[in-house]
Amino acid sequence: MVGSGTHRAALTKAITYTALAAVAAILLLPLLWMLSASLKGNEEIFSIPPTWVPKDFHWGNYSQVFDRMPFLAYLRNTTFITIMTIVGTVFSSSLVAYAFACLRWPGRDKVFILVIATMMLPLHVTMIPLFVIFKELHWLNTYKPLIVPAFLGGGAFNIFLLRQFFLSIPRELFDAARIDGFSEWRIYWSIAMPLARPALITVAILTLMFTWNDFLGPLIYLYDQTKNTLALGLAHFVGQYQTEWGILMAASLLMMIPIIAIFFFFQRYFVRGFTLTGMKA
Repeated sequence: MVGSGTHRAALTKAITYTALAAVAAILLLPLLWMLSASLKGNEEIFSIPPTWVPKDFHWGNYSQVFDRMPFLAYLRNTTFITIMTIVGTVFSSSLVAYAFACLRWPGRDKVFILVIATMMLPLHVTMIPLFVIFKELHWLNTYKPLIVPAFLGGGAFNIFLLRQFFLSIPRELFDAARIDGFSEWRIYWSIAMPLARPALITVAILTLMFTWNDFLGPLIYLYDQTKNTLALGLAHFVGQYQTEWGILMAASLLMMIPIIAIFFFFQRYFVRGFTLTGMKA
């Protein structure tokens, strides 16, 4: 019986790993095709039947990326916007989440429900009012519309995620700190923030992926080409009558490398941030 149970467990594990490997392979297919296409000419990319290994490697596609657009300047702009947005989102969303989770004040739960309800508003509903506000503030063609909102709450989803994590921290820890004379600010900064590191890193990674790949925001608010981001820079390779697909795939792959590297480096914190987030009401 013991041997039968061991074999059954091993078979179940083998089937599970095989299924996961198959799903992972399917999910990796677009990335592998992008890598393959970045080393091909336009003719070979659309050849029938398709080929995974290029017959003639076009290594020049990668050098063309730097010749066709100021890639390093766009990388610098994107990095600046992303870093500032991450700082603002992590700080402001954690501050708001701490107020919802650890402080008692009239109407707290009702206000929290109102904040969560804003997640149901599509981006396109607020696009025009935001544009008018930023126009009246004379912020158009600057990075302020892309950065400043991150310091004003950090987004309903991030507030919800951090609030749930703060709720999972024992209340006795905060009460003991208050008895010792800690201010709420010191409790937030010295106790809550270090304990919420996995959740904070999760918020930072999600913000990084959204901001790094954001196309609509820079397209709406930035007019000067020298201030463009990488997402806007990719549009240089999409023509009205012809698109340089090989160069476009090479530029897209170069744009993805920092995101992939950062995700794999912080992967364990990212997973832990979701698994340890409590679901207390």
